[in-house]
Amino acid sequence: MMVRLISKDLLGLEYLSKQEIELILDTAKPFKEIFTRSIKKVPTLRGKTIVLLFYEASTRTRTSFELAAKRLSADTVNIAVATSSVVKGESLVDTGKTLEAMKADFVVIRHGMSGAPHLLGRTIKASVINAGDGWHEHPTQGLLDIFTIREKMGSVKGKKVVLVGDILHSRVARSNIWGLTKLGARITVCGPSTLIPGYVEQINGVEVEYNLDKAIKSADVINILRIQLERQKENLFPSIREYSLLYGIDEERLALAKNDVIIMHPGPMNRGIEITSDVADGVNSVIYEQVTNGIAVRMAVLFLLAGGETATADVVE
Repeated sequence: MMVRLISKDLLGLEYLSKQEIELILDTAKPFKEIFTRSIKKVPTLRGKTIVLLFYEASTRTRTSFELAAKRLSADTVNIAVATSSVVKGESLVDTGKTLEAMKADFVVIRHGMSGAPHLLGRTIKASVINAGDGWHEHPTQGLLDIFTIREKMGSVKGKKVVLVGDILHSRVARSNIWGLTKLGARITVCGPSTLIPGYVEQINGVEVEYNLDKAIKSADVINILRIQLERQKENLFPSIREYSLLYGIDEERLALAKNDVIIMHPGPMNRGIEITSDVADGVNSVIYEQVTNGIAVRMAVLFLLAGGETATADVVE
């Protein structure tokens, strides 16, 4: 049976089936092969217009989407919210309708409010891609993390993935949890009790461990999350120094894990706080491979939302 994406939008991994997630991952694989060529471009989305609407700062995600669009031969428009009509009081709905009137085919949105991409998706006919909404989800980051694990290990099923850090405020953690559990991974979340949401243990396949040394001993993957001080409204742990001592990953702590454990981080990294440079740049790290894989995954998402089916050799030739 041919699997296609059911929705016109990509709003979160919570809303995708296992088959849809696997479709995106399978489609990303041939797109990654484009990176080995001298000409890193295919005409797949020629004539399509992709608007990057970012209400929050971004380097990796914005650039990754722009490169993904250009490698598919689409036209891209970057909207600097700080100098747009938004500062004059224009609502998200009105901004969306304006973009629709300009015949945008895709709107990639990052917004500080959870649910903003859902509102936009209900408002306009263009495909809406969630590039991070508040504390809710960051689906393409979750997909590229899963793609990286599958590429390195062959399969996600049965693997133990430890998510370390600020789970409460992390949209990356939520997308990872939804996506990985649907593919059969076992998830352990680890961090200070004040940064672990109460509902997380109710999700099938997820357990909580507050002692990092115990959590990583049998881990196949350690995904280290950034402390998101900009989203915290109160002091949820005594000090950065104490957090680093209890939950930071350095070489000494890494020695407790398996020799072939994979170290991941969605970026940007706070070196010396949640991760030391020797770990970030060490042999177990796949952090920069995640960045590369992000372009392939976002190419796959754009291709599939445009109506494509599984990418085969003829798509990328």
